[in-house]
Amino acid sequence: MNSDAPQSDIFISYARSTAAQARNVADALQALGYRVWRDVELPPHRTYAEVIEERLGSAKAVVVIWSADAVQSQWVCSEANRGRAEGKLVQITVDGARLPMPFDQIQYADLTGWTGAADAPGWRKVVASVADLVARSGAPAVQRAPHSHPAARPHTICVLPFVNMSGDVEQEYFSDGISEDIITDLSKVSALSVIARNTAFTFKGKAVDIPQVARQLNVSHVLEGSVRKAGSRVRITAQLIDGAAGDHVWAERWDRDLVDIFALQDEISEAIVGAVRIRMLPEEKRAIERRATHNPDAYNLYLMARQQYVGGNLGDFRREEAIIRLCRKAIEIDACYARAWALLALAQTSLHFRYGRAGEDGLAAAEQALVLEPDLAEPHAVKARHLSEQGRSKEAFAEIAIALDLDPESYEVNLAAGDVNFRERRFEDAIRHYEKAADSMEADYHCTGILESCCAAIGDEEGVRRAARMTLARAEQAVAQDKSNGSAMGFAVVALAFLGETERAREWIDRAVLIDPDNLNMRYNFACALCVHLDNADAVLDLLRPIFATTTTTWVNHMKIDPDLDAIRGDPRFAAMVAAAETRLASAGESGPLRQPAS
Repeated sequence: MNSDAPQSDIFISYARSTAAQARNVADALQALGYRVWRDVELPPHRTYAEVIEERLGSAKAVVVIWSADAVQSQWVCSEANRGRAEGKLVQITVDGARLPMPFDQIQYADLTGWTGAADAPGWRKVVASVADLVARSGAPAVQRAPHSHPAARPHTICVLPFVNMSGDVEQEYFSDGISEDIITDLSKVSALSVIARNTAFTFKGKAVDIPQVARQLNVSHVLEGSVRKAGSRVRITAQLIDGAAGDHVWAERWDRDLVDIFALQDEISEAIVGAVRIRMLPEEKRAIERRATHNPDAYNLYLMARQQYVGGNLGDFRREEAIIRLCRKAIEIDACYARAWALLALAQTSLHFRYGRAGEDGLAAAEQALVLEPDLAEPHAVKARHLSEQGRSKEAFAEIAIALDLDPESYEVNLAAGDVNFRERRFEDAIRHYEKAADSMEADYHCTGILESCCAAIGDEEGVRRAARMTLARAEQAVAQDKSNGSAMGFAVVALAFLGETERAREWIDRAVLIDPDNLNMRYNFACALCVHLDNADAVLDLLRPIFATTTTTWVNHMKIDPDLDAIRGDPRFAAMVAAAETRLASAGESGPLRQPAS
C-alpha cells in the first residue's frame, strides 16, 4: 500500500448530489472513533482509479449512500458491488429511491431526513453493522481524540457469550444456550436496547477489552459471565460492566440445582434491568417468565439436540437419529415443548429426504409444533422443504416468506431459505441467507461450504476465498473435537481446493476415506473438490458411483443442479449414472419428482 495512504476503517461511496449527507455520515462515524475516507481526500499526484482501488481494498466496511443519482452512477454501483462481493457492504438510503438489483435484496438503513440524532433507528442500524464488520476484521482498537466521541446510547447492552467453565468442551451447548436465552429475555424489555446474538457471538473465545467492545458497538454496558455445569448442579457468574469506565456496576454468583435454571435466568435478567436503572413493565416481566418449557431436563435435552443439529456430522444418518432420540425424550418429559417438536421435525425431514427413510417425514411434528406455538418460524421451514422436494417451488417460497417474517434472524429458517433458493439456482438470494445463517451460528461449516459453491457460480472469486477460509477454520475445529467427523473433513477438502492447497486436500481425502468410508455427504464433497479444482474425472466418477447406486431422489435432484459438478455434467458416464439412478428410483416407486435443473 502507498505510504502516503494510511489505512481506513470505512470507505464512503455517494453521488455528488448527496455530498452534504455523506459529510454528516462521515463526521458522525469519525466522532465514534473510526477512520473514514471520502473522495474529497484524493491526493493531487495520484489517479482517481488507483486511489479508489486502494481504499476499497483496505476498508473494513464500505458504506454506500443510495439516492436517485447514486442509482444511476456507475462509480457508486461498482463500489457497492465490490463491498457486496467482499462481504463488507453497509447500505443507506437518503431519499427513498429504489435500490438497483441485486442491492434491493440486501438490508439497508433508512436515513431519510436524518438530522444526526444518535438514537435514530436507521443510524443505530448503521453503527451496529459497521461495528460488526470492523470487529470481524480483527482491527485494533480505534484511536479517539479526547472528547471526540458521543456518549454511548443510554440503556444499551451487549451480552458476551458466557464462558464454558465445565472442563468439558461438550458442555459448550449449555453455556451458549444460557447466553442466548439472556439475550432473548433482555430483548423483551422495551427500555433496553440489546445487541443481536450474531454480533455478540463474534467475540466468542476471544480475549476482549470491554471498553473497546463498548466503543465499537456504542453500548453503555457489557455483560460477561461463565457457566459451570456438573451433574445436577450449575454455577453461573455474571458481571455487568460500565462500557465507558470499565468498572463493575454489578456482579453476582449463583450455585444452584439445575431445576432452578429458569428462575435463575429470570433473576439475572431482572438484576441487569435494576442495575441499569430502568423500569420493566409488568407485561415484559411476564414475557420473560413465559418459558418454552419449565422442565430443566427437557430444556437440557433440547440444547443437546440443537448442538447436534448445528455442529454434528452432517452426512452421517446417526446425527439425525441422535437428534430424534433427544427430542423425543424431551417431548416425553414435556409434551407441550413446541421447540422440541420443531427440531424433531427438522431431523425427521432430513432423514426422510436425505436417506430415504420410510415412516415419519417431519410434517406431523411440524404441525404439532404450530398447534402448540403458532408464531414459531421453524415449522414453516420444514413445510417449505417438503414443498420444494415436491417441485412446488412457488408454495415453498411462500412458506419461507412466512418463516422469515416470524423470525428473520433464525438460523434454521435462513438455512432452509438458502437451500430452497439453491435448488432453484437462485444463487445470489441463496448467498444472502447462507451468510446470515453462518453469521448466527459460528460452529456451522455447512453454510459457509455451500457459500463457496454459490459464489463460484456467480463468478465472485473473492467471495469464494472468504467463504473457504471460514469453512476451513470451522471444519478444522470440528475435526479437532471429533476425529471421525467425515462431514467436516469433506467440507475442509473443498475449502482447501478452493484455496489452491491441492496437496493438503489430497492428504485429507486419503485420510478421511479410511476413517469414514460410508459417509455419502463426505464422498460427495470430495467429488466436488476433484471436479472443480483437482481435474480428475475418473476419480470424480469413482466417488459418485456408490452415491448414485444407493441414494435418494433428493440427492439425484441436487446432483443435477449443483454448479460444482458442471465440469463433469457433459461426460456420458455421468449421464448414464443419472439415468440408472432415475430408473432405479422410479421402479422402487420412491415419492418425489425427479426434476430438471432450473433454468
